Amino acid sequence: MSNASVKPDILIIDDEVQIRRLLRITLEAAGYAVREADGGQLGLSEAALKRPDAIILDLGLPDLGGLDVLRRLREWSQVPVLILSVLGEEAQKIAALDAGADDYLTKPFGGGELLARLRVLLRRAHPGDEVSVVKFGPVEVDLTRRTVAKDGADVKLSAKEYALLRLLVSHRGKVLTHRQILREIWGPNAEEQTHYLRVYMTHLRQKLEPEPDRPRFFKTESGIGYRLVE
Repeated sequence: MSNASVKPDILIIDDEVQIRRLLRITLEAAGYAVREADGGQLGLSEAALKRPDAIILDLGLPDLGGLDVLRRLREWSQVPVLILSVLGEEAQKIAALDAGADDYLTKPFGGGELLARLRVLLRRAHPGDEVSVVKFGPVEVDLTRRTVAKDGADVKLSAKEYALLRLLVSHRGKVLTHRQILREIWGPNAEEQTHYLRVYMTHLRQKLEPEPDRPRFFKTESGIGYRLVE
């Protein structure tokens, strides 16, 4: 997507004709160009040849499982991938996110939510368009100066608290699994130490949320991880 006047190109990989038709109507009405593939192998070929701006991927494909498609795709591409699946169990969501998916939406889905999540993924795909100062609610994070303010007043964070905040800010709108966060901040040997994460997330909420007991920005994805919502 090199020019703002060019429609973002979305590749749908799903074997259900009705779902592809619904997605095409929804996406084209929102100004997207749409390509379709009814299987995993064709989807990988389309992704390699056409280089879409984002992919909507079903997990239950007839020829090649969605997770296998995702793993193969991640060998050579970081294109944003939104999983769209009837498989809504926690373990399946975690597996998909750990395999490299950027987000996960369960069927049946709302068109508005789909488009909102897609917009977030496309923003994240173009870091050159990002500014160094990120704002959400009363909070302002300057990623260059490494400063944090709430309602204009400086907020003091520990090194780990800032690292967690920066990670969430850098992937805002995207679900980060417990393992992803722990691996990034505490290292690969800490992937099962979720109590670390709960403690530091509580600290961030206490320092940055208007109502820490009713978080508006630092959202819990139950059993999966966390997401920063702007």
